[in-house]
Amino acid sequence: MNKSKGTKKFTEKSHTIKNNLFMLGFIAKNAPGLLFFYIFFDVLSNVPWILSNVVLLKYIIDVVTSGVDLYRAGVACAVFSGIVIIGAIGNTVFYEIFLPKQRERLHFKLYSAIYEKAAKMDFEAYDNPEYYNDLVLAMNSMNERVDSILSNARDIISLLASIISISAVIATIDPLCLIFIFLCVGIMIPIGRLIAKVNVKRTEAMTPLDRKNLYFSRVFYLQDYAKELRLNPAGEMIERRYNLNVTDRLKTISPFLRKQWQLYFCQESLPMTLLVYLGIALYMGHKAIVTKEITLGEFAATFNGANAVSRCVFDLTCWFAINLRENGLYIEKFKKFMSTKEKLIGGDIKTVYEKPVTVKLENVSFTYPGNDKPTLKNINLEIKPYQKIALVGYNGAGKTTLTNLLLRLYDVTEGRITVDGTDIREWDIPSYHENYAAVFQDFSLFGATVGENVAMNGTPDKARVLAALKESNFSKELKNGTDTILLREFDDSGLSLSGGEGQKVAVARAFYKKCPFAILDEPSANLDPVSEYALNEAMSRAAADKTVIFISHRLSTTVMADVIYMLENGEIVESGSHDELMALGGKYAYMFNLQAEKYQEHGEND
Repeated sequence: MNKSKGTKKFTEKSHTIKNNLFMLGFIAKNAPGLLFFYIFFDVLSNVPWILSNVVLLKYIIDVVTSGVDLYRAGVACAVFSGIVIIGAIGNTVFYEIFLPKQRERLHFKLYSAIYEKAAKMDFEAYDNPEYYNDLVLAMNSMNERVDSILSNARDIISLLASIISISAVIATIDPLCLIFIFLCVGIMIPIGRLIAKVNVKRTEAMTPLDRKNLYFSRVFYLQDYAKELRLNPAGEMIERRYNLNVTDRLKTISPFLRKQWQLYFCQESLPMTLLVYLGIALYMGHKAIVTKEITLGEFAATFNGANAVSRCVFDLTCWFAINLRENGLYIEKFKKFMSTKEKLIGGDIKTVYEKPVTVKLENVSFTYPGNDKPTLKNINLEIKPYQKIALVGYNGAGKTTLTNLLLRLYDVTEGRITVDGTDIREWDIPSYHENYAAVFQDFSLFGATVGENVAMNGTPDKARVLAALKESNFSKELKNGTDTILLREFDDSGLSLSGGEGQKVAVARAFYKKCPFAILDEPSANLDPVSEYALNEAMSRAAADKTVIFISHRLSTTVMADVIYMLENGEIVESGSHDELMALGGKYAYMFNLQAEKYQEHGEND
C-alpha cells in the first residue's frame, strides 16, 4: 500500500514537472527570447537589491566603523545606484514596451492553436461533457496559466540566483553559518510540501462550491435570466441558495485555514526564529563583539543574508510548489484537449456538384455515444434530384439526427449514405459541406456585418446578399446596407434583431449559397403564419434548382413536398405525398387534422 502511494506521488510530481516543461517549451517556440529576457531583467533588477543587504551593507559598515576614507563608501553607493538605475531603465523598457507585445503574440499563438483544434473537432465532441469542460477550461484559463508559468520560471531562477550568490558571500565570511541555513532549509522544505498538499485538498474541496458561485454570477449578469428575475421572486430564491453556499464555503474552508496557519507558523516562524534570528545572531554576535574575529559589517551581512536565503526557500517550497502543481493540472487538461483525435476522417473526393444528384440512405442506423438505444433504426430512402423532401414526426423521432447524418456532422453507426452512388465517407469533409446550404432552428448570428452573416465569409457579394435578404422577406432597415454590423460585441451601435428577423437572415444564407442541396430544419419556427406562408412561397421559387430536405412541425409547410417521411421512434412509419398520406388516414393525417382544427378554433376565437 505504501509502495503504491509512493509510486502515485512520484507519478504526480513527474506529471507536474513534465506539464510545466511542456508549456515552457510552447512559450520558447512561439515567443523566442521572451523567457530569457523575462528572467534576465528580473535577475538584473532584484539580485542587486538583495545583495545590497549583504555586500553593500557589509562594505559601508566596515568603512564607517574604521573611520577612514569615507569617500569609498560614497563611491560604492554611487556605483550601486548606477547599477540599479541601469537595471531599472532596462526593466521598465522590457515590462512596458517589449513584454506586452510579446505576451499578446504568445496569447495569439495559444488561442489560435485552441481555436484551430476546436474547429477541427467532430460535432460529436460537444456531446461529451468531459471534452466540453476541457474546451471551456482551455478557453477561459490558459492565457492566465501561461502568464503564471512565465512568472514562476522567472521567480524561481531569480530566487535560486539570490540563494546561490548570498550563500557564496556568507561562505567567504564564515562557512559554519551555512549549517544554520541548511538546518533551517531542511525543516522548511518538508513543511512546505505539507502546506502544498493542504492547499491542493482545499482547492479540491472548494471546487464544487466555486462552480455554484459561478452559476449564481451567470444568473445575475446574463440577459437570459433578466426577464424571469424581474417578473418573479426568483431572485430571492437564488439569493437564499447563494447564502447557503456561502455558509457551506465557510464551513468547508475553516479546517484548512487552521491547518495552514499551523503549518505556516511551524515553517516560517520556528526555524527562522531559532536558527536565523537567534542561532546566527548569537554565534556571529559573539565573534563580532567578544572575540573580534569578524567585523560588524560581516555580522550584519551574515545575519541579513541568512534571513534572505530563508525567505527565498520559503517562497520556493511553499508558493511555487503550489503554483507549479496547480498549473500542471490545468496544462494536463490543455494537453488532453489538444491531443484529442477526430473520429470523422475525410477522404480524397473533392467534388462539388453544380446540379443535384441522387442521395440514398441504405439501412442507416445511428446511436449517440453513451446511449444504449439507437436514435435511428434501419432507415432506407432515396432522394431524387430536385425533389422536395419533408421529414415530420413528434419531438425525439430522429428528424434532426437524420439531417445531421446527411451533413456528415456524425457518421452512421450502421449502413451508409451515398451521393451519386459514392459513400459520403470518401469525401473530403470541407468539400462535401460545400454541396449543402443548411438553416437550423437554433441558428446563430455572428458579430459581423449583415453581408458577412449571409455569405458566411469575409468577402460577400453585396448584390447577392441583398437578393437573398429580399427572398427571405427581411424587412429591417439597414443604415449602412450590407455593411451594417450585427450585435454589439464589436460595435456599440451594432444592430440587434428580433427572433423572426434574425431567422430571416439565417434563411437568406440558403438563398445566397450556390449549391445543389438545401437542408432546412424548422426554418419558419420564429415566424408568424403570414410570414411563414410568404417564406414558403419564396423558398419554392428560390429552391427550384435545388434538392430540398426540410423539417417542420407546422404541417401546412409540408403540403408542397414531393415526398413526406413520417418518423416515429427512429423509424420511417409512413411515406408519400401529402394527398397520399391524407388518403391513407394514418398518423400523418391525424397530426395534420389536429393542427388544422387548432387553427380553425383559433380563427373562430379571434
